[in-house]
Amino acid sequence: MRSQQAKRREGLQDRFGPEYDRAVDQHGDRKTAEKQLADTASRRDSIEVRPLQPAERERYSAEWTQVQADFVDSPTAATREADRLVQSVMRDRGYPVDDFETRSQMLAADHPEVVEHYRAAHAVGSRQDPVDTEELRQAFVHYRALFELLLDEGRDRMGDHTGTVPTPDRTDAMPADRTGAMPAD
Repeated sequence: MRSQQAKRREGLQDRFGPEYDRAVDQHGDRKTAEKQLADTASRRDSIEVRPLQPAERERYSAEWTQVQADFVDSPTAATREADRLVQSVMRDRGYPVDDFETRSQMLAADHPEVVEHYRAAHAVGSRQDPVDTEELRQAFVHYRALFELLLDEGRDRMGDHTGTVPTPDRTDAMPADRTGAMPAD
């Protein structure tokens, strides 16, 4: 019979995926990392995150289309605007958006498969030193993957979601479950 500690660890590993290992590396020990992850999960579970209404999705999609078009002429400003747009979607869905660390923790609890991309994009977008266009392009791609996931998430409850989410590395779709595993036939 597995101990409660082993069950808790397994639950955290399942929920946080690669974020579990990141937390252990960051904190230097498993016990501290697990406490931080359990606290994050508890905070996330205490808030109500809602899907966007169709009109909200349409409005945000139109805003994204404009930001994406602006990237050609002003990649730095467009990348910052992409970050702002992600924050707006998060706020409207009910996520706390007070600071980047809180946003990334809440995303890690729900979307451990994309939160590292969010961190990478934010790091590029918030740098004060000059950033080359390729770095900005990659950051923008990361923002787009997160934006699309946040925008579309919850549509399945409304009956019009395909169950897939895009990722920065692929233009096709992947399963929307937490593990990233392909659904069984």
